[in-house]
Formats: sequence, structure tokens, C-alpha cells
Amino acid sequence: MVEFDETKNRITELNFMKNKYIIPHNHTVSIQERGQIKGHQPVILWFTGLSGSGKSTIANIVEASLLENFNAHTTLLDGDNIRTGLNNDLGFSLTDRKENIRRIGEVCKLFHNAGLIVITAFISPLHEDRDTVRNLLPQGHFIEIFVDCPLKVCEGRDPKGLYKKARAGEITNFTGIDSLYEIPQNPEISLDTSKQNAQTCAQQVIEYLLKKKIIKTNDSTK
Repeated sequence: MVEFDETKNRITELNFMKNKYIIPHNHTVSIQERGQIKGHQPVILWFTGLSGSGKSTIANIVEASLLENFNAHTTLLDGDNIRTGLNNDLGFSLTDRKENIRRIGEVCKLFHNAGLIVITAFISPLHEDRDTVRNLLPQGHFIEIFVDCPLKVCEGRDPKGLYKKARAGEITNFTGIDSLYEIPQNPEISLDTSKQNAQTCAQQVIEYLLKKKIIKTNDSTK
């Protein structure tokens, strides 16, 4: 109880200090101006889905297409890569998962503000956490992409052998087995990777970006 009270008091103290002394600086160059330099609208493409659903594969294809065909300035953030660096101090408890997505959201915001198309591939199992990232951005700049694939199919693929370990009890808090995945209710894009290959799914994303005029064709891509 004493430890809890000390933690609570410390959080209260930190919040007081931030409210009193931290004043965000307004930058002269706007997000819109940075985007104009790039020739496309800065957005976040947030791929979410179960392990093995195809998030990383499709995200890689989308990024390659954006560079090759639209000369777009992108960056790709992937779950395992982030956990080997920025978030290597976090585990897989619910609290750590929430902090994982919170940090990623703030990093995405920084890249977005620099004018990039930010592509992410994270399980990000909870509505609340995905919406937290969405709310960091202007309306229309967060594009939730649900990589829809039944658990049975994902488990059958099991590219990293993680489902097998989860079923054997070697891994706990594994999404889809003993940890909840909340299916997106109104994603901007839904991709069925149990029926469509990765190339077809990636093309759906590109077509959405064209339709919304986030990217545009030019003489070299017609």
C-alpha cells in the first residue's frame, strides 16, 4: 500500500511539473508545408491483425510500391523491430502492451509531422489503444487497416512458431490464444488474407490512397 501511494504521489508530482513548466513550442513550418515538399499527404497506415495474418508482408509491399511508383517518402515501423530497440524494456503484459502502442503512436506522430507516409505493422489488439493513436492526428490522417485472417489460418501458418509455443504454455499473454484481440469495428480498409494474396491486398491499399488523393499519379507513373 505504501509503494502504491508513493507511485501515485510521484505521478501527481510529475503532472504538476509538466503542467507548470512544459510549454510546447509552435513551429514556423507547418505539417502542410512539409507535406507539399514531399508531394503527398502525410498519413499513418496502421496495419492491425493477429500474428501470422500478413501485416508485415503487405506493409513491405505497400512501401516498395509507394517508393517505386509514386516516389513517396515513407518509413516502416514493425512490431519486432521496435521491440529490439525503442521498446526493448517492455514485456507482453496488458500494461506493457499499452505502453508499447503509446510510444509507437508518439513516434508515428513525429514522422507524420515531418511529412512522411508512416506505415506500421503491429498486432495492437485493443480498440482503445488504436484510437489513442488516431486521436493524436488530424481527422483523416490515421488509416486503420484490418488484416482480417481467421485464427485457425494464422495458427496454421505460424511462421515464427509462436502459436505452437503458446499452445504448449511456453508463451503467455499471446494474442488470440490467452490474450484478447478486439476486431476493428470501422476500419478504413479491410483485407481478407485468407482469400487474397499479399500483392492483391497491397494494391487495395494503393487504390485507397489514390482515391483519397493522399498520393497521386504523375507523368512518370501513368
